[in-house]
Amino acid sequence: MTAYPDLFSPLDLGGVTLRNRIAHASIVTRFVRDGQVTPELLNYHTSRARGGAAMIVTEPVAMISANRDPGRLRAYDDGALDSLKTLAAAVESEGCRLLGQIQDPGRGRHEVGRNDRAFGASALPDDLSYTVPHVMSDADIRQAIEEWAIAAGRLQRAGFSGVEVSAGHGHLFHQFLSPWSNRRDDQWGGDVEGRTRFVRELVKAVRSECGRPFIIGLKLPGDDGVPGGVDLDGAREIATAVAATGDVDFWTFAWGSHANSLWTHLPNAHAERAPYLNDIASIGAVAPDIACGALGYITDPNEGDHAVREGLADLVFLGRPLITDAAFPNKAREGREAEIRYCVSCNTCWRSIIDGKRLECDNNPRVAEPDEDNWQPRRAASRKKVVIAGGGIAGLEAAWVAAARGHAVTLFSAADEVGGKTRLHAELPGGENLSSIYDYQYLTAKRHGVKFELGVEATAADIAALGPDQVLLATGSTMRAPAFIPAEYIEEDFIVDLRAMALQFVGRNSQEDGRLVIVDRDHTEMTYAAAEMFAGIFSRVAIVTPRERIASDCSLVNRQEIYQRLHDRHVEIVTCAEPHNLDALENAELEVVNVYNGDVTALSDIAAITYATARRPDDQLQQPLQAQGLNVMTIGDCYAPRSVLAATRQGYQTALAL
Repeated sequence: MTAYPDLFSPLDLGGVTLRNRIAHASIVTRFVRDGQVTPELLNYHTSRARGGAAMIVTEPVAMISANRDPGRLRAYDDGALDSLKTLAAAVESEGCRLLGQIQDPGRGRHEVGRNDRAFGASALPDDLSYTVPHVMSDADIRQAIEEWAIAAGRLQRAGFSGVEVSAGHGHLFHQFLSPWSNRRDDQWGGDVEGRTRFVRELVKAVRSECGRPFIIGLKLPGDDGVPGGVDLDGAREIATAVAATGDVDFWTFAWGSHANSLWTHLPNAHAERAPYLNDIASIGAVAPDIACGALGYITDPNEGDHAVREGLADLVFLGRPLITDAAFPNKAREGREAEIRYCVSCNTCWRSIIDGKRLECDNNPRVAEPDEDNWQPRRAASRKKVVIAGGGIAGLEAAWVAAARGHAVTLFSAADEVGGKTRLHAELPGGENLSSIYDYQYLTAKRHGVKFELGVEATAADIAALGPDQVLLATGSTMRAPAFIPAEYIEEDFIVDLRAMALQFVGRNSQEDGRLVIVDRDHTEMTYAAAEMFAGIFSRVAIVTPRERIASDCSLVNRQEIYQRLHDRHVEIVTCAEPHNLDALENAELEVVNVYNGDVTALSDIAAITYATARRPDDQLQQPLQAQGLNVMTIGDCYAPRSVLAATRQGYQTALAL
């Protein structure tokens, strides 16, 4: 018997039965090529169907003549019908319902540059890219509706169980629904009746084309965070109008838009859990006969079960958690929660697809590889003694995978606990979820027999004494002190790096007078999590960077959220500048110089200075070990300072190659 009876109860959607309440929310994968299903896309969706999801909503499908993006599944003609049938058969044969998503970005764009092919409701610029769309005529709208409906019928013939119309996130349909972006005075604009007409007519056309049983779902705006746009009251009005069609089987509601509020559609670990659940339930209550889906920062089976049990939702949409673990549903249903690789809500997946790369995950180096849902490392042809120095996430990933392959693995960690620098980040604001990476790795490594030597800073002699066949150095990296800091200041710990500074204050409830200055030549998440912590300790905090902005190494949605947090806490952000000299510190002042014109200004009331900079590998053990004839490889930051994503992946790949 499952511990989550409500989450794993069946649900009828318009005559189609779902085996449980877990649905995979639409996620762009970048696995589609020339409109066709690729082996990676097939692996991805098949693994999640086998992994226990009841329904999968694909990424947006190319369905109309005005948008034939080759990076989308092709459904605008019969040219890719066999490809679509292959995908549908693979998913549906596993007892999982497959839905195609109907969506067009309209003027919405968060990549660099403008979209010259955009079309939309009104000749108004996108808030992020300033793209101004071609204004759709009555004929344009009617043609698009007809083509979407015909393409939905094509998906039905291919074996899909339904479609979802994505009318949130600031995309085309949202642009028609919002009074801010729809300034039309014809039948497709004006009051809520006119602004919802596009969506209502589309839903009716799809139902007419496909009949029943065929699932039609909707993603509508909740609060889009745009002044004059769609707020909660407006969302209820829109939902009421759309529900009147009688053709909608399920709906959910999305936050944010293509504006400064974009980050709210992917809340990270700085948010409360399931932050939109109660508001989604209140909007969905306008038509209780329509199944309502929970959406937004739900990462644990308890949260999903609670939503269904308390009547707040009928479905639970998981996007990021099912990227991280394809078998999340099966593991939860079988009581194997400790084996779930949990989503850390870092939004690396979102960044990878926006950057035009394949879908990737910090805590799952096997996204879209075969048998992802039930994979076990292949046994090695011969057993080796493997010694790993370093207990961070690269070393831990290598340790458990190598041990699972049958190798005898010993791991040394200078710290008493595993996790490396990621453990410190997990102690900072918004970092808690990162602990699930090294917790999973450590528990899995213990289960496979890895011997841990914690609190031991291994020397070359310690490692050589074990007679290893392979040594993996995962000893991390250290921030480089900027050139403007005199050597004696470093030697006397008068100025320390951000990690050392954070360690002094994490977990302490102290108050410090004066201004802390963070010299930011790093631009990663941890720097700003530390700045947030310091803002609650020091009277004032200033970030000084030579770049034109901060958080350049963060995804757009995370960067927006970082700016929101820092401005909420009145952290000063000084761009295009770096410290000029430290002579004025005797007067508690720090001079900074503009990197372009050389102007010098002074920051006063300086209490402390710290720096976040590019790092150098801590690879001091490599040469002495190699001198003894040992096989040595460096991984993680010890190979080259890198991200969580790269560290986890390299640890995994290295262990597979042993």
